[in-house]
Amino acid sequence: MIATAKETSQELGKLDGLTPEEAENIARVVGLGALKYFILKVDARKNMTFNPKESIDFNGNTGPFIQYTYARIQSVLRKAAEAGIVIPEEIPTGIELNEKEEGLIQMVAEFTAVVKQAGEDYSPSVIANYTYELVKEYNQFYHDYSILREENEAVKIFRIALSVNVAKVVCLGMGLLGIEVPSRM
Repeated sequence: MIATAKETSQELGKLDGLTPEEAENIARVVGLGALKYFILKVDARKNMTFNPKESIDFNGNTGPFIQYTYARIQSVLRKAAEAGIVIPEEIPTGIELNEKEEGLIQMVAEFTAVVKQAGEDYSPSVIANYTYELVKEYNQFYHDYSILREENEAVKIFRIALSVNVAKVVCLGMGLLGIEVPSRM
C-alpha cells in the first residue's frame, strides 16, 4: 500500500517539492490511511472486496481524499498566518451566512453525536462516512467561495475560523479510526 501510495502520489505531483524523507513519510501515512479507511468505512456486518488501486484514489470516499482535504485546509491556514491574519477569540457576529456555511456548522456540531452513535453501534464506519461527508461538503464550499481573497474582513475571518474547526473535526475523526492526517501533501 505504501508503494502504491508513493507511485500514485508521484503521478499526481503530490510529492513535488518535498524532501525524500517527507515524501516517504507522506507515502507511508497515505498508504496506511488508505488501507485502514477502506476497511473501516464499510459496516462490519457487510462483505467487501479490497481494491488497492481504488483505495488510493484522491477523489471519492477514500482515506487519501480526506487526508488531502485536511492538508488543503492546513495550507489555507498557513497562508492566512503568512498574511498576518489572526483569528480573534470572539468570531465576528452579524455575518449573513450562506447555505454551505450553515451546513458546515451543522455538520461540525453533529460530531459528538456521531461518535456516540458509532460507540453505541460498535461501528467505526459511522465515523468514517461522517468524516467523508464533512470533507465533501468542505470541498464544495472551498470550490464555491473564496476564503483568503474574500473582501469582507469579517466574512474572511469567519471562513478561516470555520476551516479551523472543520480541520479539528477531521483530525479527531480520523484519529479515532487510527489514521494520521498529514499537514502537507
